[in-house]
Amino acid sequence: MNRPASIRSAVEARLARRHRSEQRFRFFGVAAISLAVAFLALLVGSIIIQSIPALTTWRVTLDVELERSLIDPRGDMSEASLRRGGYSAAIQTALRRQFPDMETREELRDLFGLYSAVNAARLLNQVVENPSLVGQTVSFTFPIDDAANLYLQGATVRESTAPGPAPLLVTPGEDETVTLAADIAVFDAFMDEARAVARARVRELEQRASRAEAALSEAIDRDIRAVYESEARRARTAAGQLLERLDEGAALVLDAQTPSLLIKAGGAVIRVTEISADRAQAAGEIVISGDAPGGLMADWTLWTLETPQAGRRVSDRQIILTDALRERGLAQSGFNTELFTYADSREPEIAGVLGALIGSVLTMFVTMLLAVPIGVGAAIYLEEFAPKNRITDFIEVNINNLAAVPSIVFGLLGLAVFINTFGMPRSAPIVGGVVLALMTLPTVIISSRAALKAVPPSIREAALGVGASKTQAVFHHVLPLAAPGILTGSIIGLAQALGETAPLLMIGMVAFIADAPTLGLSGFTEPSTVMPVQIFLWSSAAERAFEARTAAAILVLLILMMSLNAVAIYLRRRFERRW
Repeated sequence: MNRPASIRSAVEARLARRHRSEQRFRFFGVAAISLAVAFLALLVGSIIIQSIPALTTWRVTLDVELERSLIDPRGDMSEASLRRGGYSAAIQTALRRQFPDMETREELRDLFGLYSAVNAARLLNQVVENPSLVGQTVSFTFPIDDAANLYLQGATVRESTAPGPAPLLVTPGEDETVTLAADIAVFDAFMDEARAVARARVRELEQRASRAEAALSEAIDRDIRAVYESEARRARTAAGQLLERLDEGAALVLDAQTPSLLIKAGGAVIRVTEISADRAQAAGEIVISGDAPGGLMADWTLWTLETPQAGRRVSDRQIILTDALRERGLAQSGFNTELFTYADSREPEIAGVLGALIGSVLTMFVTMLLAVPIGVGAAIYLEEFAPKNRITDFIEVNINNLAAVPSIVFGLLGLAVFINTFGMPRSAPIVGGVVLALMTLPTVIISSRAALKAVPPSIREAALGVGASKTQAVFHHVLPLAAPGILTGSIIGLAQALGETAPLLMIGMVAFIADAPTLGLSGFTEPSTVMPVQIFLWSSAAERAFEARTAAAILVLLILMMSLNAVAIYLRRRFERRW
């Protein structure tokens, strides 16, 4: 009597367990997708954030006088004479006109360090294109040095400003030196901060010395022991020198190991070099004289550079000069067009991806021209015409195996065969395209065969039934229906080839290329590089400015790859037919 009820309860229990199992599966599936999307958003977001400094740059605009004797040394206005002109000297003269106080060799080195001499080539090109500029004063805009650019973007120097708490008496001395005095301890907060930084530096040096001494006790080789011993001695000496400055009863001497203190008033900028023990007096040097090099200053500003000079590439004087250019409106921020219109350069501020972009376009054109027709043709023959025997089975197995071969093996093949044997040009798009075509060919063949298999057999039978030949049935009916899958697989294979680096490194496309290749037939044999290799080169560069450019180049490469994949998705949806 109770068996039906017990059976129903057992069935209901099994159904409940199955429903809970399905719910858990759905939950885990949604969680996996959400986690993947979160990681993708984190990756793309971090790349975008890191690339922002490279997408904007600070440029300096100066009135440059193109003196005829300097720009046209031969005096005949020929192109050869104009190319021998002193354009860098003209830019330096314009900079000195803005800061006439800069006279010593050290001051001029810091001033001229605000621009790269490579920018003189841009001025040269302008004059060569328009010789009538000789003898005139032109407005010339150029990117500021990468170290100054990072400072203006707030990426390398921690700084703060505060109004002067009391009137400050400035007494000029000899050689641009001054003494500063106030009725109260106006430098009290800075002294405390500078001593805290010095104590942290002492701890860091002592830890470095301890590590070196520990490694010294374990080293056996005499030369290695000498290196560790020297490092420990230097660290201990530097720590001892800093400890001497921490004496509360002594004056604080400011140098490269301590924060920097600047005084701004009336257009003048004074760099403090020593602060007395009472924290009310100081000594300094005038960097920019302005309108108030001496006297009682009631309205002045404490400008603190918290990052010591030893921890940055831009000096105090360069920061002062850069800030003056910004206040005078000569330095302005804008979109970094050089990133997309210039090729690679040793100077980060004018390094761009144009050469790598053109190289990638030329290389992918060769890859597409070889891989797609050959791959689709091989797929059609193997799937539709080839007899099923041991030979075709052997070919199919090897095609599948080639799809799993590491990409660097294809690079070794290209180096051994195309360059060493056939003597093809090294680091050229034609060689890179051939190597990537060999690597992409198995992917195109496999995806094309899969697309041909997906066409129902009834299509072939119907075509043959109405009198079409085998070739007509394949090319007039089967191939158009398989085209969406073939195009999708081919584009995905090309997108994968676009992001490859290892095979191109083996054929020399890792070389530094300062000029973009020509968009034409000659460009296929000119030395060039591609986007993945350009990213690799920038990521290993020493300058910090290349970090942001590396992220920007990665962003450009991701946009290219996503564009190719978007085209593949569009073509599939546009031509796809459901059976």
